[in-house]
Amino acid sequence: MIMYNFVEILLAFSEGIAVVVSPCILPILPLILAGSLQGGRTRPYGIVTGFVTVFMIATLLVRQITYSLGIDPSTLRQVSFIILALLGLVMIFDTKSSIFSALMNRISDKSNEWLNNPVFNKAGFISAFLYGSLIALVWTPCAGPLLAAVLVQVQITNTSANAVLTVLAFVTGVAVPMLATILFGQALIQKQAFLLKHSTLLKRSLGVIILLVALSGYFGITFSIPTIFQNTASTKTINSVNTMKKETLINGLASPYAAPDFKGITKWLNSEPLSIKDLKGKVVLVDFWTYSCINCIRTLPHLKDWYAKYKDAGLVVVGVHAPEFLFEHDPKNVSDAIANDGVTYPVALDNNFATWHNYNNNYWPAHYLINREGQVVYTHFGEGEYDITEDNIRFLLSVKGEVSPNPAENAEETAPGQTPETYLGYERGDRFVTEKTASETGKYNFPNLPTHNWALSGNWKRNLEYISSEAAAALQFHFRAGKVFLVMGSASPIEVSVLLNGKPIDKLSRGKDVKGDVVLVQEHKLYELVRLPKTEDALLEIRVSKPGLECYAFTFGS
Repeated sequence: MIMYNFVEILLAFSEGIAVVVSPCILPILPLILAGSLQGGRTRPYGIVTGFVTVFMIATLLVRQITYSLGIDPSTLRQVSFIILALLGLVMIFDTKSSIFSALMNRISDKSNEWLNNPVFNKAGFISAFLYGSLIALVWTPCAGPLLAAVLVQVQITNTSANAVLTVLAFVTGVAVPMLATILFGQALIQKQAFLLKHSTLLKRSLGVIILLVALSGYFGITFSIPTIFQNTASTKTINSVNTMKKETLINGLASPYAAPDFKGITKWLNSEPLSIKDLKGKVVLVDFWTYSCINCIRTLPHLKDWYAKYKDAGLVVVGVHAPEFLFEHDPKNVSDAIANDGVTYPVALDNNFATWHNYNNNYWPAHYLINREGQVVYTHFGEGEYDITEDNIRFLLSVKGEVSPNPAENAEETAPGQTPETYLGYERGDRFVTEKTASETGKYNFPNLPTHNWALSGNWKRNLEYISSEAAAALQFHFRAGKVFLVMGSASPIEVSVLLNGKPIDKLSRGKDVKGDVVLVQEHKLYELVRLPKTEDALLEIRVSKPGLECYAFTFGS
């Protein structure tokens, strides 16, 4: 597991500490002390809570707005690393931070006026919360390049969870000494003299660290806890995944349990019938999936890679195929799908969901890792954490050495504000906006479509799981995404025209299943219709000239 985010979080905490010991903060400290003298025991905590809350909301809101504008994440990361490097240089060479100090001096008088307002000095937690909120705004200019650096770090985090942790680390670095200042008063300020004398050295040191982090991120160099803290006598740098696997499972279950058996399987593909009892002594990865699910499809390259690399070491992968749609119950359809996808490990057809219920499973995809003693010791639901799963497989197999590269795409393809998965049949269908001249079976007309909604035109029938064309017909979806997938099928081959924003889809925008501006639907499966360079709002339209096209569900990627 790559631990690069840990370095960013630790760096953010250090930056928060550096803000507190910065010389330009001195004009604010008396205001903090004065504000804490009134009210009860909860006032110091109210001030700190207000400060932390306002700063976190403001910072994370900036990040959300940035991603909602549809800026390419890879471009944003590269630009952010450049900015981060420049901020590191500013901290190294502009040791007096004259620009930011001057700005702080200009607002210090105004801040006194604001913070002495009676509204902020009443007794009670709410008043203290408001006081702390205003301090968060007043401190912003003083934070200078340190604040700018942490804002950039938040922008380049891969997930919202990591963004929250980065901001939380920074505000904790500020809030803890700030709370101590409130509680211990002038005595602590006097103790800060040593730190203040050496604040230039501290700032320069952080500037060097920020510069190194920016350069490593820009050029794709990663850090890990084992690599950073390993014994200096070591002559070989080992990937953190390999180092950690020797010690313990990552995110292992606190209470492992006996693996449930495969129950009610209607057919086995690529294998004779298997049982958990027969597999004792092996490490088993049970994968619940269904072949038209985009999330499952994106995990398949990883599963195939693990099976190829570790089957001789004792790994058995069992794909438990639990069908979402009626056509996925057909063994021939599943057999064709695994042949097309190059799946060679055992696949169990769980058409009645007996094994699904035996595992108390609720997700596609879902991974259950079973040790040699037959116990479930690790689970993961959905996409992602492929490095952790592989590390745990290696740990259970006692495989040593470096991890060979995985050629699979390693991304959860979602973006903020992306259109969610959308079903079309009337049982689960939603976001259906249309004008119709008849009942559920009949002729429809396109309305104006808001984002994330779909509509019909022409002759359609809405069934339990899908919609089907009754004659010449069209479907529109106003989406926000980079990629668009649609589960379709037909009893006989049928050509479907694809348009984007009112025009035949061009070469730069068409998905892999579209040839020219047409997709040939001749089997029930997931078809990729659109592949844009970046996430954007667009209007997709598909047209069919005859009856027989079945459309089940849209899914989206970035």
